Amino acid sequence: MNYVFVSPHFPSNFKYFAVAMKKEGITVLGLGSESFDSLDQELRESLTEYYRLENMENYDQMLKACGYFTFKYGKLDYIESHNEHWLELDARLRTDFNVNGFKTSDISSVKMKSRMKQHFIKAGIPVARGRVVPQIDDARRFIDEVGYPVCAKPDSGVGASNTYKIRTEQDLVDFYKSKPSIDYIMEEFINGEIHTFDGLADKEGNVVFMNSFIFGTGIMETVNESLNQFYHNQRDFPDDLLDYGLKTVKEFQLKERFFHIEFFRTTEGKLIALEINVRPPGGLSLDMFNYAYDIDIYRKYALMVAGKDIGDFPKAKYYCGFVGIKKKIDIDYEVARNNAYDRFGNLILSDGPIATVFSAALGDYAYVLRSEEFEPLRDAADYILSLS
Repeated sequence: MNYVFVSPHFPSNFKYFAVAMKKEGITVLGLGSESFDSLDQELRESLTEYYRLENMENYDQMLKACGYFTFKYGKLDYIESHNEHWLELDARLRTDFNVNGFKTSDISSVKMKSRMKQHFIKAGIPVARGRVVPQIDDARRFIDEVGYPVCAKPDSGVGASNTYKIRTEQDLVDFYKSKPSIDYIMEEFINGEIHTFDGLADKEGNVVFMNSFIFGTGIMETVNESLNQFYHNQRDFPDDLLDYGLKTVKEFQLKERFFHIEFFRTTEGKLIALEINVRPPGGLSLDMFNYAYDIDIYRKYALMVAGKDIGDFPKAKYYCGFVGIKKKIDIDYEVARNNAYDRFGNLILSDGPIATVFSAALGDYAYVLRSEEFEPLRDAADYILSLS
């Protein structure tokens, strides 16, 4: 079993995929631009071989590397990064080397929000009204239908980068004056929390692990308004979330991969689909799976890749929460950390800085909390947030 792991060093906890796969007898072939000596020792010891490239954005170099791996080890069975940035590159390599998984022809459905919306509708799942708006007059006609405020997002891509909340005609004019020369989709603004349906689908498309997070603050607001972040898992799945989540996995034909599907839970209690991400949720979420369910999600993935029994379907044993802090220069965070541990140290599993690439959405410094009951978790999160 030959598994090409694209950029196996980032984020740092992804090394545990390589560690787990090696233990299951899988040949793990690393592909990245970092020097081998700079990689974490545990990661180095888990890679059968590592091919360093000067520029991973240069597709010819990537093609040559996978060609070398094929010549030396035989047919490649997996090419995967679990990373949004390399999603299209992974698919292109799978296409050229005839490897199972999303191919180039599949990518538009999981990258373009307008295409995602069509799939959600086909599956019978409510969506926010929206359309691509190339010109300001297109946007005005749409706003005449739904009213202000609206959200403007790049049609291709996921996350809250370059996403805007438009409240007035002047906001609209300003947006089109500075809008990048890419397609934007405009959607009606939905009031509500983000509830996710996350998990892992096996080789047949069966969901063999699932989780749900509730975000107290939307990612768009967190990024654009530089807000702190708190999110936590749900221990029990509402029926509508389970129904829509499983329908989404089936509609998008997800197999042998993680997924992170976002819904709005409106103030009226209804679910409305937001978007799908065909990779694990970001930041420390994989580790939070382990903490909440008392499992090793990396090993479960490795067992699936190896074609072995993945074990029982786990149920959440704990509430697990993430508190992300946007640092301010007038606060002594070492004192704040000591205070947090003095009061809630029994609930804090870990804390530390967040990688810069994630900090806009998740904060500069984070705490991971765990509790058998939700109220102590909520109290700890509120206290930590009050210190910032």
